[in-house]
Amino acid sequence: MALLHSRPLMLIALAAAPLAHAQEIVPRPASPQACTSLTSDAARLACYDQTLGYTAVDTAAADQAAAAAKLDKQDERSAATTDPSVSSRVGEFFKSTHDDPAIANAGKGSLLDRRWELAKDSKLGTFQLRGYKPIYLLPAFWTSDKNQVPHSPNPNNSLATAQSLDSTELKFQLSFKTKVAENLFHDNGDIWVGYTQSSRWQAYNTENSRPFRETNYEPEAMLVFRSNYSVFGWRGRMTGISLNHMSNGRADPLSRSWNRVILNFGLDRENWALMLRPWFRIKEDRQDDNNPDIEDYMGRGDATLVYNKNGHEVSLTARHSLRSGDRSHGSAQLDWGFPINNLLRGHVQVFDGYGESLIDYNHKATYIGVGVSLLEWF
Repeated sequence: MALLHSRPLMLIALAAAPLAHAQEIVPRPASPQACTSLTSDAARLACYDQTLGYTAVDTAAADQAAAAAKLDKQDERSAATTDPSVSSRVGEFFKSTHDDPAIANAGKGSLLDRRWELAKDSKLGTFQLRGYKPIYLLPAFWTSDKNQVPHSPNPNNSLATAQSLDSTELKFQLSFKTKVAENLFHDNGDIWVGYTQSSRWQAYNTENSRPFRETNYEPEAMLVFRSNYSVFGWRGRMTGISLNHMSNGRADPLSRSWNRVILNFGLDRENWALMLRPWFRIKEDRQDDNNPDIEDYMGRGDATLVYNKNGHEVSLTARHSLRSGDRSHGSAQLDWGFPINNLLRGHVQVFDGYGESLIDYNHKATYIGVGVSLLEWF
């Protein structure tokens, strides 16, 4: 029985290990030839960088070069307007502004560029497995209020009898993405597919045979564009749209799910990154809708602010229903990842509000988790 209960932990470690190695600092090898033994493309590249003394790209310099190149383009357009010929004006209209490498490489080396390969020279091609959301294992995940009788406005999705649950359980999350199409529009526009899975396991509930209380599955497809604009000192690096499905894979009365179209706006500055995601829920037939009021609890958009420096990463994610009165609900989640050693990172998570998971979408509680992480946001 113990072997069966330990198997999910083994699967977590095996699935997340390649992503963790891809993000770790590789010790300096004796020669470049030593790097050939590494099977991970990202780890092998980091190994060569260490050996050959590669210096990271200066993002500020890339932005300055892009700004200068844009000014040159504007001067060229101004000069072109003095040419009265129709062919000159037509040719200028159809000329791509991304022909200049400096413009296409704006933001190279920034936090968002590292995660989404936005700059022209940052692209690594398709079907390279990359990290997406944080990957962590929280052996201690405590709640202030157990949701023993999950309910929904749909009578088919309300539990009649209370579940026997412990306040402390184990939580883990796996998340990865890969690019399936690159540069759909000249040198911009990539399609990514991603998958995130988070589980809450009553690992210490021996009286109830240690059940998995809730697992959320979240596949999605994203069309991502590089952008370059400035707002109050923040650089707008990416704009995207995604099709997102989220469900818990359970039968009634515990079934929960929803589908969304999500807009993505990514900005960063120095050690900060900000993701803004308003979304639109794709409506379902009301009789089949497991959670018809989910938007009033899990929100109509979220914002994630991340700070990353010296191996420490702090992120704050906030959601809100964007409604007033009795329909005003939201949540906030704080995550802190910190280095323990070269191979291990600590992770602390605090959540307060509605919708820590799908089964708890309309249940308000505070959750505190402590454990380890293999991969953070950036």
